[in-house]
Amino acid sequence: MNNRDILKRVLRYIDEYRMQVVMSLACALVSVVTTLYAPVLFGDAIDCIIGPGEVHFSDIKSIISKLFFVIALTVISQLAMNMINNRITYSVVKDIRIQAFNHLETLPLSYIDAAKHGDIVSRIVTDIDTLADGLLMGFSQLFTGLVTILGTLVFMLSIHVPIALVVVILTPLSLFVASYIARSTHRLFVRQAESRGELTSLVDEMIGEQKVVQAFSYEERALERFSEINDQLEEDSMRATFYSSLTNPSTRFVNGLVYTSVGIIGALAVMKGRLSVGKLTAFLSYANQYTKPFNEISNVITELQNAIACAGRVFELLDTPAEERDREEKKLTHVRGEVNISHVDFSYDKSKELIKELNLFVKPGMRVAIVGPTGSGKSTLINLLMRFYDVDAGSISVDGTEIRRADRISLRSSYGMVLQETWLKSGTIKENIAYGKKNATDNQIIEAAKKSHAHSFIKRLPQGYDTVISEDGGNLSQGQKQLLCITRVMLLSPPMLILDEATSSIDTMTENRIQRAFKKMMEGRTSFIVAHRLSTIRESDVILVMKDGHIIEQGNHEELLRNRGFYHELFYSQFAH
Repeated sequence: MNNRDILKRVLRYIDEYRMQVVMSLACALVSVVTTLYAPVLFGDAIDCIIGPGEVHFSDIKSIISKLFFVIALTVISQLAMNMINNRITYSVVKDIRIQAFNHLETLPLSYIDAAKHGDIVSRIVTDIDTLADGLLMGFSQLFTGLVTILGTLVFMLSIHVPIALVVVILTPLSLFVASYIARSTHRLFVRQAESRGELTSLVDEMIGEQKVVQAFSYEERALERFSEINDQLEEDSMRATFYSSLTNPSTRFVNGLVYTSVGIIGALAVMKGRLSVGKLTAFLSYANQYTKPFNEISNVITELQNAIACAGRVFELLDTPAEERDREEKKLTHVRGEVNISHVDFSYDKSKELIKELNLFVKPGMRVAIVGPTGSGKSTLINLLMRFYDVDAGSISVDGTEIRRADRISLRSSYGMVLQETWLKSGTIKENIAYGKKNATDNQIIEAAKKSHAHSFIKRLPQGYDTVISEDGGNLSQGQKQLLCITRVMLLSPPMLILDEATSSIDTMTENRIQRAFKKMMEGRTSFIVAHRLSTIRESDVILVMKDGHIIEQGNHEELLRNRGFYHELFYSQFAH
């Protein structure tokens, strides 16, 4: 998007608050008129001092009374204008941020996996804050500046046309200088925003994976990477700030020329009797008033370049296509758990083949185990079942409904999913367990915790189920965090289950208890179990052995061992001495 398109898009958000914009303009108009009327009063007061012993005090007293009223009106109108501008700015920013976050919820998982998470955070937080700064300066100074220029021009023309024309001819030079510098600095602000997003992404990554960083002694390399990006950000920021800072002194130089020209020409006019001293004083004040908005507008243009660069990054996120939705989505109800995978092809990188011609039919209530070496496609199959990714070819059906025609919420609600990686949010233990079932009662939560064997350790926590934990689980062990995730699924009691290394972080004794609980929960439910410890899947109805995206063997535990194939090698490799 070019600058004009971005600006038009921002103005569409502002258009929602057009009445407040009109009120702001009205306040700006009152403020400018009263500000410009003050020099006229000062000029009249000076003209009342004709000479020694010839001071018209009564007239001066009247003028001072008017000045007090004008100043009070100026202060009130500026205060009202600033309050309205703040409300418009932060309302617009709130709308954009809400839309950005809501859109983030609809983006396909492929985008989230490919994008740097810190950069996404930077767009929604930092870039929108920068946009707010630009909008606030635009509202506060751009409106007032434009009205001041027009108002001052009217007042100057009413006093002395030739001098006014000199001011009008010379002053726009500052705008040309400012616009030239602004065009040159836009790309620098874009680079600054990109470097800032990259730095945020690195910091987010290092904080989130601090244990891995320390375990592999990566601290020095992390500092080197941080220093490299930070140095680049410093360079980009310095260059952007330096070149944008040229605007102010350049425009002030032009403004100085204008003021000097007015002073010389005005003095000559006074000497010839064509202009009074009071009028010249007012004119000099107007020369400053007239050039000051050009200076402010040049600063606004510079700030807007930064804001537009950041707005472009936010709109780039908003324009990322959301997950495709079918026109006729069917809501899955009373799911039995029949799953049919037919001629499925899929790969993350379309240039590299991953899953090819995959076929599988699962009857309701079957327990399906999926085994195979790393990279064979086990977790990919789970992603396809949950429709985190759509298949490239073929189809996957649940109870006869092709999942691309099914409502995503109802599809995913039909599965209970426990992954190897745990996820907990900041809140109480109770809130974490009831994350997928907000209306769960305390008794239901406790019953689910007892089934998952999490109840005993929860009761030992300082506030039991009301203990507040951080988003990474606080001081809970990895096994305890996984027990909470298992409890969450126990509470939901869904018609289908996906267990992806669900007990990988749990001790053997607790695992045996949970396996018994899972066995009871899996009765009558279609279950997909991904496991590396093959001892945990012996009782599965069917075991799928995957390699390079294909099912190379299929059968129960005893059948696969008798075949003495790849599963036989996998199984006995775990018990080899």
